[in-house]
Amino acid sequence: MNIAEKPIAAIKGRRISTGDGLHLIANHYRRGVRLDTHMHREAQLVYAARGTMQVTTPKGRWLVPPDRAVWVPARSEHAIDVLADIEMRTLYFDLAWLEREDRSASLDAEFVVRVSPLLHQAILALFDGRNDPDRTALLIKLVMLELHQAEDSATFIPLPREPRCRRAADIVLGDPTGSHEIEALAREVGTSARTLSRLFASETQLSFKSWCQRARIAAAIEKLSVDANLSVKQLAADLGYSSVPAFSYAFRQVTGKTPTEFAEKE
Repeated sequence: MNIAEKPIAAIKGRRISTGDGLHLIANHYRRGVRLDTHMHREAQLVYAARGTMQVTTPKGRWLVPPDRAVWVPARSEHAIDVLADIEMRTLYFDLAWLEREDRSASLDAEFVVRVSPLLHQAILALFDGRNDPDRTALLIKLVMLELHQAEDSATFIPLPREPRCRRAADIVLGDPTGSHEIEALAREVGTSARTLSRLFASETQLSFKSWCQRARIAAAIEKLSVDANLSVKQLAADLGYSSVPAFSYAFRQVTGKTPTEFAEKE
């Protein structure tokens, strides 16, 4: 794959150069848009100030609602699916700039962070049109400090690499709201339930049950992103939960919010 000479968002977006190894791009994407697998020479912090996107890398999928941002290292393959109309704000960092950062080693892998109110305001302030180099430098420093404090998000769905386990994962992702019994899946991919359970644990660091729950909650987030007025009762039923409390508990375990809180955030 060729490394993109210019970030894809720059095709239609507004590009702002800070003159110090960093440039910014603001863009709007409609629901249903897909930025196919690509990579950049620069590292990037991608934030949807409004809307929800899904970022896929060889390691897995991240759901990125407005209270998250995704860090993508330079030369890392990734694709972006827009699940609800988004206002994207992206910060691109030259490698030379990152090498001067104390935390450069920990920025070598992709991750999603929960966006604090402070980080939210700092990112938006970089795009407010004020051309003040000293202020910009302080805002960028603040962004990086907030990344130091942020924790990886629970909205990540790790994708296994072992062929049988990956086939099973793809079956679940193809119908995340279905009732998937590990015994039936194991037979379908040509292994035993015990082996498949072991593979999920070693490949994803999650039990099969926990992994399926994340996939199901991801489907719930996508449905809420499309229709914030969808009732929690209907959503729980669509996803196969026995009750609204059971669904709300599972949703909060993964996202840190109830379905109602998430819909209000959207």
